[in-house]
Amino acid sequence: MLEKLLLNHYEAAAVILSGIGLTNLLLQRNLIKKIIGLNIMDTAVYLFLAAKGYVEGRAAPILIADGAGGWLRSSELYVNPVPAGLVLTGIVVSVSVTAFALALTLKIYESYGTLNIDEALLKMTQEQEEIEARIDEAEEEVLA
Repeated sequence: MLEKLLLNHYEAAAVILSGIGLTNLLLQRNLIKKIIGLNIMDTAVYLFLAAKGYVEGRAAPILIADGAGGWLRSSELYVNPVPAGLVLTGIVVSVSVTAFALALTLKIYESYGTLNIDEALLKMTQEQEEIEARIDEAEEEVLA
C-alpha cells in the first residue's frame, strides 16, 4: 500500500488537495474562503490531469526528424497532448469563474455588509419580507 502511495504521489497529493478544497467549500461560512476552497479543488484536478498525462521517457509531441529525410511518427515516443490542453483550458475557465464569484461576493458585501453567507441570507430574507409587506400595503391602498 505504501509503495503504491509513494509511486503515485502526485495522484495522492491531488486527492488530498481535493479533500481539503471540498472540506473548505462545505464548512466555511465566509464567501471568500469558499472561493479559495473551490480554487484548491480546481488545482487538484489540474495536478491529477498533469500527473496522468505525463509518461516517463517520452518527449513533447513535436515531430522529430529521423535522419533519413522523414519524421518519427510513432506514438510511443510522445506524451499525449490532450491532458495538457485540458489543464490549460481548465485554468482559463477557473480564472473566469473565480473573477465572477469575487465580483458577486463584492456586490453581496456592498449590499448586506457581510461576507458570512448565513448573515447575508438572513438579511436577504428580511429585505424580501419588507418588500412584500410594502406591496401588500400598496395593494390595500389601491383597493380602498
